[in-house]
Amino acid sequence: MLNKPKALPARPYFSSGPCAKPPGWSAAKLATDSLGRSHRSKLGKARLQYCIDLMRELLQLPDTHRIGIVPGSDTGAFEMAMWTMLGARPVTVLAWESFGEGWVTDTVKQLKLDPTVIRADYGHIPDVASVDWRNDVLFTWNGTTSGVRVPNGNWIAPDRAGLSFADATSAVFAYDLPWDRIDVATFSWQKVLGGEGAHGVLILGPRAAERLETYVPDRPLPKLFRLTSSGKLNDGVFRGETINTPSMLAVEDAIFALEWAKSIGGADALIARSNANASALNTIIDARPWLGHLAQDPAIRSTTSVCLTVEGADEAMIKRFVGLLEAEGAAYDIASYRDAPPGLRIWCGATVDTADIEALGPWLDWAWASRQPSPLAGEGRLAQRASGERG
Repeated sequence: MLNKPKALPARPYFSSGPCAKPPGWSAAKLATDSLGRSHRSKLGKARLQYCIDLMRELLQLPDTHRIGIVPGSDTGAFEMAMWTMLGARPVTVLAWESFGEGWVTDTVKQLKLDPTVIRADYGHIPDVASVDWRNDVLFTWNGTTSGVRVPNGNWIAPDRAGLSFADATSAVFAYDLPWDRIDVATFSWQKVLGGEGAHGVLILGPRAAERLETYVPDRPLPKLFRLTSSGKLNDGVFRGETINTPSMLAVEDAIFALEWAKSIGGADALIARSNANASALNTIIDARPWLGHLAQDPAIRSTTSVCLTVEGADEAMIKRFVGLLEAEGAAYDIASYRDAPPGLRIWCGATVDTADIEALGPWLDWAWASRQPSPLAGEGRLAQRASGERG
């Protein structure tokens, strides 16, 4: 058995959501004037609008696209788009991980549509170049549970008749997204920004806004999903007038993360940090024959939610492996997603420090060497139970 490494990661937070807070974060650093105030107050609306303005600035989002803060995290934002816009045209759903499969289920069982479904196994991606853009197309830009991303946006037809719906929750702020190819995008602050959960962000391009004003779905819409009134887009939603009451504490937390991002150089700096983290993790993986990428093709490999294979892994082994690391304070929450193949998932988004990824390597070696319970330790426990002793 290897000796334990001497140096721990300074911040062992490698969860894929909610993710590590930005470096230097402290609850004491959050602005608090808006707390305890109505979100409809002048101050409340100003802070919500400021949050939207910061997102637009950092994403370099064109004025043609609207940004709204909505309930239900990324899931709520994406379902809002599905329920309000799908049905006007045929639908194609791409699925190569659990959340994509969730959109298949919603489209088929809840919306009662008859979509074309194109699937790929975990670690792979279907032939996106074969997609028929006469249809509305739903896909996950970065598969948080599979470690697979689309290679770029070139496969999205510039002259598409249908709308492109991108679940981009682990991609926004980590990739340079082609906004002219995206009609609907959704994400949550809890991923690359390291923000809190519960709220999602809905980004609508002009073609999506037109769809909302020209298409009336033949299904009931809960109040939380209603983006139009009397056939016109509710523009207030995209000025910080949220449909339901937001957590102003979560908003202030998001503002902190956005201001931090701006202070280090904006979206380019966030992308660079994610890339550096993924590169550092690649170095660790390449040096260990028992460790590998679930996504073997580097062109489709995520640089945020990096999913790993472990030689001989099953559920019990991974549970012990990650339990050892958590008990030592070396890494928290790095088991693969429950629906994914047993393995590890290490978040490499912008709020993680590269030095902590590098410090994780020796601890992975230690956990690998310690992954099987010691037979002697087991005999000791049996002897204790036989003698009536308590540990």
